[in-house]
Amino acid sequence: MPAQSEPYNAPAVVTFAKELEWHRTKAGLSKRDLAAKLGFTDAYLGQVELAKNLPSEEFADALDTFFQTEGLFHRLRERIVDTKHRIVLPPGFEQYASLESEAVEVHRFDALIVTPPLQTEAYARAELLTVQRPETVQPMIEKRLERQAIFTQDDAPHLFTIHDERALRTTFGNRDIMRGQLSHLLEMGRRGNIQHQVVPQSTGGYAGSAGSLSLLKLDDSREAAYVETQGQGQLILDPARVMDCGIRYKLLRGHALSVSDSEKLIESILEDL
Repeated sequence: MPAQSEPYNAPAVVTFAKELEWHRTKAGLSKRDLAAKLGFTDAYLGQVELAKNLPSEEFADALDTFFQTEGLFHRLRERIVDTKHRIVLPPGFEQYASLESEAVEVHRFDALIVTPPLQTEAYARAELLTVQRPETVQPMIEKRLERQAIFTQDDAPHLFTIHDERALRTTFGNRDIMRGQLSHLLEMGRRGNIQHQVVPQSTGGYAGSAGSLSLLKLDDSREAAYVETQGQGQLILDPARVMDCGIRYKLLRGHALSVSDSEKLIESILEDL
């Protein structure tokens, strides 16, 4: 896996990096010296030590052999693999997902994909595979399906969605997957707690270009927002900034079709497939 510009903040990755630095320093070796002894480049070793790259199995085993750590680095790497789906989550998302499970209302806007709480398993897999490695996808799908169950349980929160029409016309996987996805969207929209609206693609420039947006209303009157673009997310709890996100959502809704007209548009997209 290539290095990234900013360090991973996942605990398992950071722990591996800190253990590597501690053992190397204790042995009195520079990064270049240790890399040469292990048979890896000093650039790669430096990236792992800075938590900017993930250790390979060969690298972890080489460290255990050299430092005689009885499988320590191998076990640490296994922990990274076991929690890999958390490594690729945007910042703040886990806290957002926890708050989402407590919400009484969820308002979402999605410009590029069908909103995750309403994705079918096949669509979710096809969509995730465009940006994630295959080994990380299944745990992410399972977590996504767990989140979806919130909206079909007893006393389920209300879910209000706004989609850009282009998100509903973009094929992930194949036409059969998209037919299943749009049919599922229509079916879920007939539940009493779920409502869809669509911004038609004939609309000119509007506030949706800033990325996806989620607003949560909790039963203790607290509110939260989550914004995401290009895989980078931000959880917002400051009341003033949450209010700004609420204003943006109202602007988005102002461009959307009515609920009944949105349903007709989704049906027409489905017929075109």
